[in-house]
Amino acid sequence: MFMVDTNIFLHAINTDSSEHEKAFKAVESYANGAERWAISWGVVYEFLRVATHTKVFPKPLTTEQAYAFIKDILRTPSLAIIAETSVHQSVFETSAKETHRLSGNLLHDLHIAVLMREHGIRDIVTLDTDFKAFPWVAIKAL
Repeated sequence: MFMVDTNIFLHAINTDSSEHEKAFKAVESYANGAERWAISWGVVYEFLRVATHTKVFPKPLTTEQAYAFIKDILRTPSLAIIAETSVHQSVFETSAKETHRLSGNLLHDLHIAVLMREHGIRDIVTLDTDFKAFPWVAIKAL
């Protein structure tokens, strides 16, 4: 199983992105494939926040458009939505100690990385190099 980061979905929906075609084909292959893959509700909400933000996204979507895109993804049989478990606090504390320069926006990525660790997921598909800060995470090529 591998995790997919928010930015992959944002590139997949943004036809003006230089990574659009690659990201769209990747998401399509995950959705149609048999291999298990994962996202979290945090990824869903971050996608909705960015895709509809008039000052962040090049051509902002309406909430309905953004949710329609992500809703199709949520219907994928091979998709797992991972969430915090009873050991989340302990995994967070261990992970935070192992992460250098932990502050600001890196904390959102830490949440994803902690969830991955908690669920035994090592690989993440992302274009965000900040995930290199987490020694237990491996970035998987798009």
